[in-house]
Amino acid sequence: MDSRSRFRQLLDEAPTDAEAIEFEEQWRTWGDLQSIDRTLDAWLTANGFPDGARVGIVLENRPEHVGVLVSLIARNRCIVTLSGLQPPRRLSHDIQRAELPVVVGTRVALAGEGVMEAVGDAAVLELSVDGVREVKGLGEVRPSDSSPGVIVEMLTSGTTGPPKRVLIRERQFDTAITSSVPAPPTDTLFRRGVTMVVTPLVHIGGFWGALGPLYAGRRVCLMRKFELEPWVRAVERHRPRATGLVPALLRTILTEKVPAEKLRSIEVVTTGTTACPPEMIDQFLEVYGIRVLPTYGATEFAGAVAYWTKTMHEKWWTSKAGSAGRAIPGVTLRVADDDGVDLGQGRSGRLEIRTAQSPVGPDEWLRTSDLAMIDADGFLWIQGRADDAIVRGGFKVHPDTVRKVLESHPAVGEAAVAPLPDDRLGQVPVAAVELTDDAVVDDPSELVKELLVRCREQLLPYEVPVHVSVLPELPRTPSSKVSRVELLESVARDMKRAIAV
Repeated sequence: MDSRSRFRQLLDEAPTDAEAIEFEEQWRTWGDLQSIDRTLDAWLTANGFPDGARVGIVLENRPEHVGVLVSLIARNRCIVTLSGLQPPRRLSHDIQRAELPVVVGTRVALAGEGVMEAVGDAAVLELSVDGVREVKGLGEVRPSDSSPGVIVEMLTSGTTGPPKRVLIRERQFDTAITSSVPAPPTDTLFRRGVTMVVTPLVHIGGFWGALGPLYAGRRVCLMRKFELEPWVRAVERHRPRATGLVPALLRTILTEKVPAEKLRSIEVVTTGTTACPPEMIDQFLEVYGIRVLPTYGATEFAGAVAYWTKTMHEKWWTSKAGSAGRAIPGVTLRVADDDGVDLGQGRSGRLEIRTAQSPVGPDEWLRTSDLAMIDADGFLWIQGRADDAIVRGGFKVHPDTVRKVLESHPAVGEAAVAPLPDDRLGQVPVAAVELTDDAVVDDPSELVKELLVRCREQLLPYEVPVHVSVLPELPRTPSSKVSRVELLESVARDMKRAIAV
């Protein structure tokens, strides 16, 4: 059963009192989602929106937003994601760029400064727990604006600059969802169990985190964001065997010393969005007896293309710690040179991927921006990003190389490196560090001196950062990746203060 048919089945056949999504410790039912679907589909149909019509949704982590996603998929329309986490000015800019015929959002999201002006001639539907209502009708926009065969136009996370919009087509969507969750049961609509979702729905991880379980017939516990105590209570309430957390949240659990007995139901945690330090994975296993399973993927591939399973982890982790795992079934990986020639096992180059989840189709190799190596056992090792290279006066600096040296200092919990524009050299590397919770640093400037000495000892001269900032926390995107844009802004401010002193 394809995704559109499955979600249509659930909306048409699920009992109205069947539990669907727990939110703030209260259950929303399939009847609530059906109400969203009825009002939204009725308005779109009455206003002439055809199959494939593009509908913008200002996404927040709330059950009614999941209801909109399910409805648009089921009724053959195209989701256009807009981040409700960003400031109104940036949201307004995204709405203008998207050139949408209709925008759906909550009253609060739509009330942001400049948002209603940004929609132009588009219609605006206000979303509540009961459904949608029109607050602004169609102007001269043509409802025929559509993307046939596209399920979602999704923004990437924007860690390296303005977010890009990625089209995920029906083939990609169906392949990704069927490879990540069990097939729907054939003798009933639902399965037992609850899946916990803390990642923002506007991010590919949160998007799949909510839709995948519903497709498979499971219930979802949806949280606005990760907050430690509510999350621990939910784990104790639902007793999940598996869950997903990004590395920053794993670190929070460890540093806050959550008692192991509170997490005893969990056997595995999947983690992605950014590399998870092997030392943290080892520590999590030692403290909680829980295996942390890294995944590797991208929005362009509609999710993960490489992963660790529990069985693989038990057999291989000791010798393969730091690897991104092996290709998931149906995915082929290779490493190629600049001319696209396969380099074979054990050699470093650009990672290329062939899969039905790819936007170019299942038979073509798609080159990524990642530098990688695939070993003799088929394990993928990500070695940085080709487009992350900082070109300093003609010399290439790989941020990951610098990051590892900075993080080798015992006071540094996490580091990030970014390119700062330079009139003479083109770019120069700058860095920021976040301290460990138990670090005692009386004078940050002395720590910076120590870090620069360490860099000079372990790096080539052109790899040494021109400036290192000590920050209370590294700035992050909603998906918990380090935001390079905000990082550069913080470092630039710090550099100006240093010059002024």
